[in-house]
Amino acid sequence: MVSAVLRTILVTGGAGYIGSHTVLQLLQQGFRVVVVDNLDNASEVALVRVAELAGHNGGNLVFHKVDLRDRQALEDIFSSHRFEAVIHFAGLKAVGESVQKPLHYYDNNLIGTITLLEVMAAHGCKKLVFSSSATVYGWPKEVPCTEEFPLCATNPYGRTKLVIEDICRDVHRSDPDWKIILLRYFNPVGAHPSGYIGEDPSGVPNNLMPYVQQVAVGRRPHLTVYGTDYNTKDGTGVRDYIHVVDLADGHIAALRKLYEDSDKIGCEVYNLGTGKGTSVLEMVAAFEKASGKVRVYLSQLARMSSLMDV
Repeated sequence: MVSAVLRTILVTGGAGYIGSHTVLQLLQQGFRVVVVDNLDNASEVALVRVAELAGHNGGNLVFHKVDLRDRQALEDIFSSHRFEAVIHFAGLKAVGESVQKPLHYYDNNLIGTITLLEVMAAHGCKKLVFSSSATVYGWPKEVPCTEEFPLCATNPYGRTKLVIEDICRDVHRSDPDWKIILLRYFNPVGAHPSGYIGEDPSGVPNNLMPYVQQVAVGRRPHLTVYGTDYNTKDGTGVRDYIHVVDLADGHIAALRKLYEDSDKIGCEVYNLGTGKGTSVLEMVAAFEKASGKVRVYLSQLARMSSLMDV
């Protein structure tokens, strides 16, 4: 197994939900971590807590509040550190918002990534783990999805992920020194076992479980389930949910693969999920059972035409 000693990893979007859990695991495994995040939908508090959870390794965490589109700021960071690899989470991620603000998503996600890749190349850092998404599959005709399925993103958010994947493939073709792993994951849920970090979105949650949690603590009056006539056993939508700690494990495994199998890596893609579907009502029931004291009330409405059903 590759040693983490003296390896410095840049994590973009590292103050976010998945990013913060991955940063914690990197620190615990002995990596030095530099986080770049513009804090648009994250809080520096998460990184303070990550450092505390990491104990004596917390001192190996550095944070820069920087937008990836700020080339000079990014250049300065790369000039100050010698990065062995980059894990790239940074990007806007709300499907519904992307439909309303497509140009904002294309500007932020695509320009930010292109700037990052250009600066990486200029500084000789050519190992990348990219946080893609299963949204690149659109509405697959069958499940579970495999990496060979046709790609057909159906919203601006998903299309930014797909375009970035294509950019990464083109970058590798033009320069085989690039070693890239694309991770397409499904629906992250859960939190660190300590309960000290987790998903706490600003505004109205776009995902099921943070919404359920906000209802449970009284921040919202009830859970609205969009769609009760799906072709599923209880009529509600079914998704593949993966625990965020398992997802962080996947990113660490991908990072290590970049080193251990470097000669074999080009631009590879892996799905991250369980391969098992769980319905909205099953997730709510599991939450009620685990909490032992909270009852979530459902308000069932007709299915929405967008992709925002929880």
